Amino acid sequence: MTRSTVREAGSKTSRPVAPASLGRREFSALLASFAGLAALPQLAQAAARGDAAAGFGPATPFSWDTLVRAAQALAARPYVQPPVSAHAAADFEAAVKLTYGDAKSVAGDVRLFPATRGTSPQAVKIHLVENGSARELTDTRGFFVGGSRADPAGFRVMTADHRSDWLAFQGASYFRTSGGRDQYGLSARGIAVDTAMPQPEEFPAFTEFWIEHVGTDHVRIHALLDGPSLAGAYAFECRRGEAAITQDVRASLFLRRDVARLGLAPITSMFWYDQADPAKRTDWRPEIHDSDGLAIHAGSGERIWVPLANPQRTRTNALRADGVKGFGLLQRDQRFDHYQDDGAFYDKRPSLWVEPQGDWGKGAVMLYQMSTDTETIDNIAAFWLADEPARAGQRRDFAYRLNWTSEEPAATAAARCVDSWQGQSGRPGVKAAEKDARKFVFDFEGAALQGLTRQSGVTAVTGLPAQAVADQAVYPVVGTANRWRVVLDLRPAAMPSPDIRLFLARGGAALSETVIQSVEP
Repeated sequence: MTRSTVREAGSKTSRPVAPASLGRREFSALLASFAGLAALPQLAQAAARGDAAAGFGPATPFSWDTLVRAAQALAARPYVQPPVSAHAAADFEAAVKLTYGDAKSVAGDVRLFPATRGTSPQAVKIHLVENGSARELTDTRGFFVGGSRADPAGFRVMTADHRSDWLAFQGASYFRTSGGRDQYGLSARGIAVDTAMPQPEEFPAFTEFWIEHVGTDHVRIHALLDGPSLAGAYAFECRRGEAAITQDVRASLFLRRDVARLGLAPITSMFWYDQADPAKRTDWRPEIHDSDGLAIHAGSGERIWVPLANPQRTRTNALRADGVKGFGLLQRDQRFDHYQDDGAFYDKRPSLWVEPQGDWGKGAVMLYQMSTDTETIDNIAAFWLADEPARAGQRRDFAYRLNWTSEEPAATAAARCVDSWQGQSGRPGVKAAEKDARKFVFDFEGAALQGLTRQSGVTAVTGLPAQAVADQAVYPVVGTANRWRVVLDLRPAAMPSPDIRLFLARGGAALSETVIQSVEP
């Protein structure tokens, strides 16, 4: 699993870069910083009318049912790999020159990304939807800088003032938004096929898009998905608000063949290192990550938090989530001084929360983590996996809401794990009594802890056997409000499993979410 091309196209920075000798990061910055400068309102209006002179074909009826029938018919035929665009830009710099400058918009607020060798070489079809009819973009001249001949590989949706973009689709089935703080970070995908399996992962791609301008900061997108194992129809109702961007997603999948691991609502992100494990730090910045944990709201009501890691070896966790109410990859740490990055702005990167619509039944949230030594690789994936096997000939229908936000999704009074650390066991400044023991520290904050003291009977529930715990302490952190710390000195060799499962309790009632921390050898 590698970083999607949409990340490269949509990353934002506050410092524009000149379009010459661009590196990877500068390319990302440029596309975002100058996106809106090229929009010409009069030409955009012409495109929105479906004017043939603006490059659109004749109108044909379009609806969700039409798209579903098209996906079903596509799945009944053998898969055909889409060709590489004959007009693909040679590299990042060439793509920048096609994107930055005077060019038309689609549907008033949509700018096109060009097909580019090495990143997104396949072209996609673009249709403009208006009043139940669709017009295909048949002539791209004018939609790229200088009237250049190029093929679209995706698109981005601009703000009403055309100074910035807030939504992007590009590369296989990847898409992402800038969230509530105008900063791209993690990505979503249409579907995950055989992620973290012995056989190679499959990357089905959106091959056609139907775009409808609904209103200010509101766009409706339909998409046709195709891949070796399946085809599908997707609808995205996308709204930009002041504090968050929401997408209501509807999908119908048709399977060509059996799929061993069909991941619904997949999310990809990057985690290099944080404060918990300083041994991974090789860069001057204190922390580098798009997300710092996986959160789950299980059907039972339990709240689960899994701190992300950059493991020595690939790690896959299946977290039981029958009737899951929500899950997502979150960026809880939003303090600039914890990152010290005034270019990538990791402190502003959004969280992504998935809310299933209806009962998804029995299944698990899968967390995939692989090792990385750079911030340019997406090494984290999360998705929901149903217990029911995915078989050839099946139709799978599902719906969910995506919340791209910097606020805590599904807020609750239960205390949240806000920090964690690892280190040498024993007392600070004293040689460790047990060289094979390790210290794990977890800090919790939340309304459930308000007014509690050392005499309130707060305990840490771990379920670990006595022989695995060398020492344990639970106490309020001096000088803070509603912040409690759990300190564990553990003997990993005596643990029945490689995971710590921990929560705060009082009088038999849980006060916090459950933290699941993996212990590496």
